[in-house]
Amino acid sequence: MSLRPALCVCVAGLAVLAGACAPALDWREVRPDAAGLVILLPCKPEQRSRQLALAGRQVQMQVLGCTAEGTTWGLSTADMADPALVGPALAELRAARLRNLDGTETVVKSAQVGGMTPQAQAVRSSIAGKRPDSTPVVDQSVLFARGTRVFHAAALGGEPSAQAIETFFDGLKLQP
Repeated sequence: MSLRPALCVCVAGLAVLAGACAPALDWREVRPDAAGLVILLPCKPEQRSRQLALAGRQVQMQVLGCTAEGTTWGLSTADMADPALVGPALAELRAARLRNLDGTETVVKSAQVGGMTPQAQAVRSSIAGKRPDSTPVVDQSVLFARGTRVFHAAALGGEPSAQAIETFFDGLKLQP
């Protein structure tokens, strides 16, 4: 499976998972299976996993997501098993997100998640893009790693407040 269709499946999976969530922001701590991470989400998430090709190897991608107030909030994570593949995997995830949204990064800065492994490809960004029906959409996300595990946390669509976005990103905590 190529990365583009697999990532489309992950994004589509987040949208499907999102349908079961309540519309109000009801923040809760979630500990995704085997990820070593605590994340704050504003709605009750569902979790799925998918096999996909990433940085030249087949990996199991865990996807966690929900929708609240028109925004899909989610986390994707995979263990690359080889430290040499972490940087290329982060770069590939970033490029695929831009392609999938037919977008342009409007803000890019270094990712800051406590306990992450330093990586040049670890970034926090905003993407101005388009949905499949060509309506505009904004994606705010962070890509980072810890050891051989890569993470992509994103808030897609809607018009979340700056406070909600900061709560989401500040709520990413790698466990010791």
